[in-house]
Amino acid sequence: MRYLVINADDFGISQSVNEAIIQAHQKGCLTSTSLMITADAAGEAIKLAKANPSLNVGLHLVLGGGKSYLQHSEIPHLVDKGQNFSHWTTWASLNYQFNPKVKAELEAEIRAQLEAFAQSGLIMTHLDSHYHHHINPTVMGIILKLAQEFSIPTIRLPYEEIDINLQVEPSGRLQKIIGGKIFSMLRHSQQKHLQALGIPYLDRVYGLLQTGKITEQYLLSLLPLMQGNLVELYLHPDLLGRGKDELEALVSEKVKEAIVKAGFQLVGFNEVINQL
Repeated sequence: MRYLVINADDFGISQSVNEAIIQAHQKGCLTSTSLMITADAAGEAIKLAKANPSLNVGLHLVLGGGKSYLQHSEIPHLVDKGQNFSHWTTWASLNYQFNPKVKAELEAEIRAQLEAFAQSGLIMTHLDSHYHHHINPTVMGIILKLAQEFSIPTIRLPYEEIDINLQVEPSGRLQKIIGGKIFSMLRHSQQKHLQALGIPYLDRVYGLLQTGKITEQYLLSLLPLMQGNLVELYLHPDLLGRGKDELEALVSEKVKEAIVKAGFQLVGFNEVINQL
């Protein structure tokens, strides 16, 4: 049996995203979502999640491209006075990895977001992050330090085959090759640490190389080529902008049929973890 988790990132970032995620779960093939606990519409997202208990919910840790949970005075090397993290992913990653002043602040902020999730009353089914900052070695080290305390069941380790993505959608070739190789190296370096703590991770994570550009046709072409038996596909559905295409893909009857034809059983992380 092959198992497929279909996850929506950015739950809580806006009302339109929240509504799209619930529609994709109720009417489509979405099984899971990742909550930005610090985002403006997080409170609404928590209420919606409790009203839809079949939707798995994990923590979408925010360490870039969003707001912090702690005040600027508590983490002055991480955020500006408006509590905004940098949107420049490369700079933020280098800062987290090589600036000794930020490590204690990172741990405090990560702990605060984990505590806020726990206080929401939701059961965490997985952890990932906005802009994938969680696979930065410094950040991952902190997460793993806190993993047992906060009962983190599984952590996303992004990995998908570059050649499969390019076969389905050849645009942006150079960027995909560079990005894919970087994430592959980071995954390889982190696997042993998760294994040492007994934290499971999935065989493949699709969506990395097509972020924000997933359509019905893309999924119909990708699903027959997917590798692995324990697989995550993540998207960014929205009622507005480019996210509308991703919402349409998630509620497509053709996509539902293609999932079955590819031999996958749709599950949430709470079910797939039992197979790991």
